[in-house]
Amino acid sequence: MQALTYPLKILADFALPPRCPGCGQITPAQDQFCPGCWQQLHLLSQPCCATCDLPLPFAADHAAQCAACLVQPPRHAGIKAAVAYGDISREIALKLKHGGKIGLARLIAATLRRHIGSIPQGALIVPVPLHWTRLWYRRYNQSALIAAELARLSGCDHCPDMLLRTRRTRPLGGLTARERAAMVSGVFAINERQRGRIANRALILVDDVYTSGATADACVKTLRKAGAASVTIFCWARVLPDALEQVSPDHALS
Repeated sequence: MQALTYPLKILADFALPPRCPGCGQITPAQDQFCPGCWQQLHLLSQPCCATCDLPLPFAADHAAQCAACLVQPPRHAGIKAAVAYGDISREIALKLKHGGKIGLARLIAATLRRHIGSIPQGALIVPVPLHWTRLWYRRYNQSALIAAELARLSGCDHCPDMLLRTRRTRPLGGLTARERAAMVSGVFAINERQRGRIANRALILVDDVYTSGATADACVKTLRKAGAASVTIFCWARVLPDALEQVSPDHALS
């Protein structure tokens, strides 16, 4: 079968050659970055905070924590991000979120594959939801697409409608941390049809970009209150603290 389909692939690549998801330059394979864009991606890895996975500027033992987690431990069980928020990662997120490039969800899930080993056995994957008005306008939830691909790669259960967004909020860009938290307070609720799947279970909350953490924290609070044993956040890009003020309001979590 492969021998029969290979000529068709050659023709398809000639007519529609694979391109870099960042800049559009022709690349040897689908979902492959060109050298220039790849060098601009800041892959997140060790050393990092043992609690929230924030990159640390120094080598430390496995129990080292960042200052924020020492002062106030978070509700979540960690943030597994593929890359730091930057020009290229922002472009990928915007193309998926607003540009209709839904195939990028597959690319994002693939970059998160290295974190699959940290997913607890029997975990349930849940996306951050959109309000129905935004879902109707956009036609899809980018976080749900990533979650579905991550579930396929990991073999974990997936529940795309576990969380509901009960109120539409304006973009959070330009707001202080306290204002962001107030904006999303009480916005999320559990879908009563799915509540029975939460109790004493590890959950993986999926989003495209982790900015200030206000939206994710509101989701985590709702899930933990409903009985989740733990909630770990998986995302494509994480805005590091020193870059938070540089995030465009147009791409704030909404």
